[in-house]
Amino acid sequence: MSTYFETVPNASGLNRLPSNPCSLLDMQLLVLADGESLSATTRDREVCAVLMGGKGTFSVNAQTFTNIGGRPNVFSGKPHSVYIPCQSSYTITAHGRLEVALTSAPSDLVTAPYVIGPEKVTTGVWGAANFSRNFYQILTLAGQPDLPAKRLIVGETFMPSGNWSTYPPHKHEQDNLPREAFHEEMYFFKVSPADGFGLLRHYTDEVDAAYVIRDNTILMAPKGYHTTVSAPGYSTYFLWFLAGNHRIQATVDDPALAWVARTVPMLKALGH
Repeated sequence: MSTYFETVPNASGLNRLPSNPCSLLDMQLLVLADGESLSATTRDREVCAVLMGGKGTFSVNAQTFTNIGGRPNVFSGKPHSVYIPCQSSYTITAHGRLEVALTSAPSDLVTAPYVIGPEKVTTGVWGAANFSRNFYQILTLAGQPDLPAKRLIVGETFMPSGNWSTYPPHKHEQDNLPREAFHEEMYFFKVSPADGFGLLRHYTDEVDAAYVIRDNTILMAPKGYHTTVSAPGYSTYFLWFLAGNHRIQATVDDPALAWVARTVPMLKALGH
């Protein structure tokens, strides 16, 4: 299997990526039973802890955030998240079964930890017709100026049955503003029902590969075009997170497929 695509273990405790081609981004999947805890330090990284399901208490340095979370799984409502700055000590304690994605990137930003509740998560629809998808923006600059971060950009996307996402395929592999901004990116997937699947295409100058999306698979893209699709009868979720030299997002569509994006206003006007 290519190191650009892996299955993330989901055993009890802290699960690390089997491999990681990115130089900035990382993710760990934390699974705790009721009453269990994890204590760790962020060192020179910032962490955005996105609750996949369940509730927990987060103690970060001298602050405690109690009973954070609530959705049973990613398909059941907006997320709760906790931003944990660099050089922090933290403990996460589960109240019932708890699953948390710990996304991280290098940081030297000195700031206080904070909770990103559902009321701060912005929502919308990208695309149209069979490449429309719903999104939640958790930690971005779009409408969230009160949520400081050094590098991390975090959100969630939901692809309905048979629909495509990140279509037309885009890339963000070099700083050439305002046209394009360099960002590594990861997609962490869930599928509903859980026995379903989706497909993903990731292509660069060196590789052109397709992968089968299952629960807890992850795309790790330091560069390259990428796009995904849900199998009919199944919905696909992915947690997306990026890190680069700055937090300005600018992407470039595959020139061969970019014309599809120009059809979006017309399709929406026709009710698609």
